[in-house]
Amino acid sequence: MTEHEDPSRDKLKQHFAKRVIHQARQVLEIWQRLQRNQWNEDGLQELSEAALLLQRYAERFEQAEHMQLAQGINRNLQAVSDNRGRLNSELINELNQLMQRLSRTGLRHGDRFEQTVLPPLRKPVYLALQHLERAEHLARQLEFFGMNAQPLDSANAFRAAMLERHPAAILMEVDFSGPGAGVQLAESVQAGLEHKLPLLFYSHDDTDTPTRLAAVRAGGQEFFTGTLDASSLLERIEVLTHVAQYEPYRVLIIDDSRAQATHTERVLNSAGIVTRVLIEPIQALGALAEFQPDLIILDMYMPDCSGPELAKVIRHNDRYVSVPIIYLSAEDDLDKQLDAMSEGGDDFLTKPIKPRHLIATVRNRAARARNLKARMVRDSLTGLYNHTHTLQLLEDARYRAQRDGQPLSFAMLDIDFFKKVNDNYGHPMGDRVIKSLALFLKQRLRKSDSIGRYGGEEFAVVMPGTDAATAHQVLDGIRQRFAEIHYPAQQQDLSCTFSGGIAQLGEGMDSKALSQQADQALYMAKHGGRNRIEVFRAG
Repeated sequence: MTEHEDPSRDKLKQHFAKRVIHQARQVLEIWQRLQRNQWNEDGLQELSEAALLLQRYAERFEQAEHMQLAQGINRNLQAVSDNRGRLNSELINELNQLMQRLSRTGLRHGDRFEQTVLPPLRKPVYLALQHLERAEHLARQLEFFGMNAQPLDSANAFRAAMLERHPAAILMEVDFSGPGAGVQLAESVQAGLEHKLPLLFYSHDDTDTPTRLAAVRAGGQEFFTGTLDASSLLERIEVLTHVAQYEPYRVLIIDDSRAQATHTERVLNSAGIVTRVLIEPIQALGALAEFQPDLIILDMYMPDCSGPELAKVIRHNDRYVSVPIIYLSAEDDLDKQLDAMSEGGDDFLTKPIKPRHLIATVRNRAARARNLKARMVRDSLTGLYNHTHTLQLLEDARYRAQRDGQPLSFAMLDIDFFKKVNDNYGHPMGDRVIKSLALFLKQRLRKSDSIGRYGGEEFAVVMPGTDAATAHQVLDGIRQRFAEIHYPAQQQDLSCTFSGGIAQLGEGMDSKALSQQADQALYMAKHGGRNRIEVFRAG
């Protein structure tokens, strides 16, 4: 028997690999805790220690992929430490990408697209449903969305699974293992936990108020009835388990005093807030377009251009009407402060200010501004960007691509025979398919790609730094996997496909011409048989 055929050696290697994967999960859990509780020094130190331990395990047990990722994470954390805890968007983006890649190691081997980004759901979801076949079918559907789900066929199997490992969330049928027993089982399991698990209840038939009340008292955060739809379930679990990427607030600091600007920058960076400093206020509009801040901190008195004057200039641009402007100044005359506020300002902070006060004010204002902007620029059904904002993002990407000499691709996607879905299955099913494709795209495209609902059943994707051939490879892979999803329906389950057209930015081309070319490529895909992706070719 050769060395490679030694079963005991293979078993040992598998054991070591599990140790490494367990430590990788530890890193991911600390990272997500850091995101939820805002950036802080203690959490950063804990993450650094966990990543170093992962690197040591990976080196010792010869796990090359984990070793490479751990080294990358440690390099980035060291860069943050060397910079006195100060952050920049490049470091955060790099850490996000490394964590996303780490979340896929050992969990999914089917998808190997470099551009694929899946949410870091590192633990399984337990499915405790009366009918095991239904649970297994749902688990297969959830796999298409990158979720690891574990069907359980009895109360004993559920308790055993809970003793072995806590899940990311629990889906419990109210009558699992007996009438009303599922509620009691979930309640008893949750009772002993310091941190309650996200708990969702399900009933095949509509239920009465006492049953729903019992579910609420057991800690249920959602109640599904009727047919279980994988995309709706996943959408709710993602909200409950906070799997979104860490997106730090972005603050533009405009102050002619470099010393004051640097001090403000250090205070905010230490709290996980990414900043950009402008000493020359005349450069403000260019920096706004490039940096896209959540909030602006503005000095009141600057040579050549006062703070209130600059605030009025900023407010003249429709894109920045809702961006909060906070004056930070030594001015303590209340009348002058109120005058400045009337010129487009949202708040006035007087120097010197305590760091905690500054951080809390920035976070609160930025959070509200982000929520407001999301309502203004996003489609209510899917959460994707709306038509108008998608075109603005395309124009921004075109400008950057031509300035930096980088490729840019734009894709338009359209669900095939969508009218038949609405006619045969009803509009609620049509909405479900639209939401499902939106979720699929969000999961499997990069954070740097912008996805919009162009209208009806049509979607658009802006793909910076991507040539048409790569865009085709990525979107065609998504197309193939999307076609495998089944939506429970009467008579027989429904499955859908989509077609797509891709265009790559050419020299001297404007964004309107680019979108027209993508539209023409989509037309070619539709008339070429549908369920395909075409790249625009001139002539």
